[in-house]
Amino acid sequence: MAKRIVIALGGNALGKNLEEQMTAVKTTANAICDLIEDGHEVVIAHGNGPQVGMIQNAFAAYHKANEKSDIMPLSMCVAMSQGYIGYDLQNLIGEELDRRGIKKHCATVLTQVAVDPEDPAFMHPTKPIGAFMTEAEAKKLQAEKGIDVMEDAGRGWRQVVASPKPTEIVEIETVRALMNSNHAVIAAGGGGIPVIWEDKYHLKGVPAVIDKDFASECMAEQLDADMLIILTAVEKVAINYNKPDQKWLSDLTPDEARKYANEGQFAPGSMLPKVQAAVKFAESKPGRTALITLLEKARDGIDGKTGTAVHL
Repeated sequence: MAKRIVIALGGNALGKNLEEQMTAVKTTANAICDLIEDGHEVVIAHGNGPQVGMIQNAFAAYHKANEKSDIMPLSMCVAMSQGYIGYDLQNLIGEELDRRGIKKHCATVLTQVAVDPEDPAFMHPTKPIGAFMTEAEAKKLQAEKGIDVMEDAGRGWRQVVASPKPTEIVEIETVRALMNSNHAVIAAGGGGIPVIWEDKYHLKGVPAVIDKDFASECMAEQLDADMLIILTAVEKVAINYNKPDQKWLSDLTPDEARKYANEGQFAPGSMLPKVQAAVKFAESKPGRTALITLLEKARDGIDGKTGTAVHL
């Protein structure tokens, strides 16, 4: 049965540099087109860790050479990464759709994602981003630009930002309109451009990183999707991971997932946010399922043959 699916691509679907990205996206486009060929409506979200880092480092190097230049805001760096990752994805997905004779289009939506300015995460920024600096350089930036900085694991000083939860996909009606006009849509790249509502009309970019799995979950809810697929580097979720008594999990209820999370079974910054996003989606409406699996196993996962399905 055809489903409306939001897919959250893991980092292995994009590579770590331009050359790797071009190679990885070909495989990614094939896997996504398999789902489209099966009749599913598809919206694709993706991470941007290495890509946004390259953009920030380029602007940081320029600022070192020309101190009068501005430090590029993180929200703008995320927008740039959405553009060039989306460009690669939509090109190759469109090419593969044409090759298969599928009469469907692909488009990228530059996507803002609203967060709550009162989110507690803003009080304790912990996400290191950008280039390494000396302590003197970091303290100077902090004094001149009001940027939060911290020492990062003995490797140098870096900017740190908050990681608030998403509350709204601002361009959701644009995404919906494209889906309704026979498009596969790429949206909420890198977790979305982080913004807050300053008043009823004005959106302001903020220095933050929104987890792409939580942004994908938010988008899946707003689109009334049937399924959220979170793609990662393993075929299934495991408990006692990499231990002699490791156990792969095919099905999880939200209560079981929370129990394992409370036991510390899922690594923070890795599997934990994926499981948390999956639980939130599964509980958002009866009949919704979240699937965590490998990119190349997504088709089988939808058919119930593999992956970890989280559902009521």
